[in-house]
Amino acid sequence: MRGKRVAVGLSGGMDSVVLLHVMRSLAPRLGYKLSAIHVNHGLSPNADDWQKFCSASCLELGVPLKTIKVKVRRKHQGLEAAARDARRAAFQKVRVDAIALAHHLDDQAETVLFNLLRGAGLDGASGMPAQARLGRKLLLRPLLEAPRSAIRAYAGEHRLAWIEDESNANEALTRNFIRRRVGPLLEARFPRWRESFGRAARHFAGAELDARRLLRAYLKGKGLRAPSEAKLVEMLKQLGSASASIRHDGVVFRRYRDKVFPAKQKAKSPAFKPRSWSGESRLELPSLDGELRCKRVRGQGIESALFKKNSFQIRLRSGGERLRTDARRPSRTLKNLFQEAGVPPWERARMPLIFCGTDLVWAPGLGVDAKYLSVGRAPGIVPDWRPSS
Repeated sequence: MRGKRVAVGLSGGMDSVVLLHVMRSLAPRLGYKLSAIHVNHGLSPNADDWQKFCSASCLELGVPLKTIKVKVRRKHQGLEAAARDARRAAFQKVRVDAIALAHHLDDQAETVLFNLLRGAGLDGASGMPAQARLGRKLLLRPLLEAPRSAIRAYAGEHRLAWIEDESNANEALTRNFIRRRVGPLLEARFPRWRESFGRAARHFAGAELDARRLLRAYLKGKGLRAPSEAKLVEMLKQLGSASASIRHDGVVFRRYRDKVFPAKQKAKSPAFKPRSWSGESRLELPSLDGELRCKRVRGQGIESALFKKNSFQIRLRSGGERLRTDARRPSRTLKNLFQEAGVPPWERARMPLIFCGTDLVWAPGLGVDAKYLSVGRAPGIVPDWRPSS
């Protein structure tokens, strides 16, 4: 950061006061241009006093300070999340290259525990990164591996003054409950639980990074343009959902049973009208985006002799169809057979099925109903559905 403009997020609490003091001490040697930013949320009756304290502290250290008053709008989220969003929006307005925040090891451990209790995935279990981006700015957390005890010791050694936020005693806030109740309980049995959670966060972050690299390589292998970092993170998050449907660069990615299925993004598919079929070797079905190919094989497929006295038709499923693929067993629903074969739900509705009257004769990937199956050396017709994608 030599020659860069770095602002410390200064709340006036012990952690941010220590960070400002440390970074003021290091600035001459590391060569960055230091300033501070204080965001006044107006949530406490003491908010204006905190702003005055920050102004006095920065004046004493000779550090320029910018103060921003914000309105916290809760919308559909909790107060903590709303205040964080307002704070980040204020940071966006500051004309600096990087913003340094005073999160430390205890904060990291509490964040990981909080996210795990909410059922978060890799991203949440990774906790807070030591370095991230906020728009075009860098977001830095230099104290992330320092425990609160070390920060308190530093503040005492340098006789630093700070303010106490009365809301820190409010255990209705989840983070305060974890800090004041859960943390001491864990420490009684696991004295180094903070370090363990911090280490786990680094492992999870490494796995998240590997997942991003893998997804980038996968998209590149498909000939698709690289997504932004934010889009990449969002894609991974959505792929964690069992019903994922992600659009990127003209392709729709869907997840089914831990597999990803890509398909070209198209306009709404045209309606399919039933087609009569006489066993021809090739039948194009453009409205289903594919074609039906057939070959004649003895002892396999639909018995050829049946075409002389029966009419066959290609239709889509309407629900309730059954197929008996084994003569020794009863028929089963098409839905269950498709599930067992691992056919994704979105493909089932647009698969061509061969019927004889109301009987389902053949389904792609499942085979021919035993009633219509060619046996012995009798000639038969084996259908094969070939979607263009």
